[in-house]
Amino acid sequence: MTSSSVINVVGIGGSLRAGSQSERALRIALSGAEEAGATTRAVTGSQLVLPFYDTGIPDRTAEAEHLVETIRRADGLIIVSPGYHGALSGLVKNALDYIEDLRHDTRPYLDGRAVGLVAAAYGWQAAVTTLDQLRTIAHALRGWPTPLGGAVNTAEVKFDETGGASDDKIVANLRLIGRQVTEFARR
Repeated sequence: MTSSSVINVVGIGGSLRAGSQSERALRIALSGAEEAGATTRAVTGSQLVLPFYDTGIPDRTAEAEHLVETIRRADGLIIVSPGYHGALSGLVKNALDYIEDLRHDTRPYLDGRAVGLVAAAYGWQAAVTTLDQLRTIAHALRGWPTPLGGAVNTAEVKFDETGGASDDKIVANLRLIGRQVTEFARR
């Protein structure tokens, strides 16, 4: 946890399309973190357009440095990926690869941080397999996935521009994921 009593939750995800279904899901989950008292920041879409991660190249773009520093200061993360062909998007995976730059920190990678995970895909199979991959990555990065993860079938659920969705249960679950991240970070 950071040295202050303020809980910082960072949301990472979405797609290159502004206002995508996955970005809207991320914003709902972040609203749950805010409801639980966290300050939040979202890194989405065009902010995730980074060079392919390469450990052999130590120089980072300003955008990559911003992402790494934002994650470094986070007490918790919420990661939302679209499911493309049964897997997380290259955009989100590449952003997560940059967490390798935290390997020498006092808290390496995502050590001790709560991580809320959500996959949004057009179909249950892609949503569930993408969520499973996100959980595997969070574990590999020493993060603590929240008990509840979100698999959203966008063939059945549509998010609106006002922070809601066509399924109230999905909205409630996304907010709960945000609250769980905040509550874990507080402990």
